Amino acid sequence: MKTKTIWASLFAALALIVPRVALAADPCRTQEFEGIPFSVCEARAGDDIRLWLKDGTGALIGTPERLRAQLAPSERLVFAMNAGMYAPDRQPVGLFIESGVELRPIVTAEGPGNFGLLPNGVFCIGERLRVIESRAFAAAPPACRFATQSGPMLVIDGALHPRFLPDSDSTNIRNGVGVSAEGDRAWFVISDRPVTFHRFARFFRDVLGARDALYLDGSISRLIVPAEGRADLGLPMGPIVGVVAPVDGQD
Repeated sequence: MKTKTIWASLFAALALIVPRVALAADPCRTQEFEGIPFSVCEARAGDDIRLWLKDGTGALIGTPERLRAQLAPSERLVFAMNAGMYAPDRQPVGLFIESGVELRPIVTAEGPGNFGLLPNGVFCIGERLRVIESRAFAAAPPACRFATQSGPMLVIDGALHPRFLPDSDSTNIRNGVGVSAEGDRAWFVISDRPVTFHRFARFFRDVLGARDALYLDGSISRLIVPAEGRADLGLPMGPIVGVVAPVDGQD
């Protein structure tokens, strides 16, 4: 835990001093909430949103450089970030579906750590973009091209997770995903300074209007936005979520 805290402090400091390239059409934006800057990357249901874990040889991808190597010459990475909790070997802790194939099963039991702080949930990428409580997902699994399980839920049908405390002193760099009530939009967010769960959840609900939102990771969270020159430093990732688009001028 001490090592993770040191990394979190380092990332927070770097976020304040590393310059970013401002483009006419930035894929992500910065929004402040209660004095804290949050980086928000928005995607729509028709966008090419993917999850990655391993390359074609079975090796874990883990880094921005290896991730970009998975794309076709006609494709570019718009943004990417951590996509959920993982074990020391960087394998997903819970459900993971990639290109329609279930690589890890769903976990519905209560357990230790943030993942086991029920209710937790699943981010499902299908015709709609959905964040679904894990036991509800297990009872009636929707069709997902990609899906990742993490926890805890941040926002559940418009309400904050019942275990979050407004006066908590537990702060971290955090990243997560929230979805609109219609399922047509998803917001991928990372706090650029340490925040509590309560403040992070309220940002999704009160600023972005997310009906449901899911915590993805904490002090080791990273955001990669090539067009802005942003590639947060950190340890290799486990599951990764991101958006891919055609190279300019190609369809």
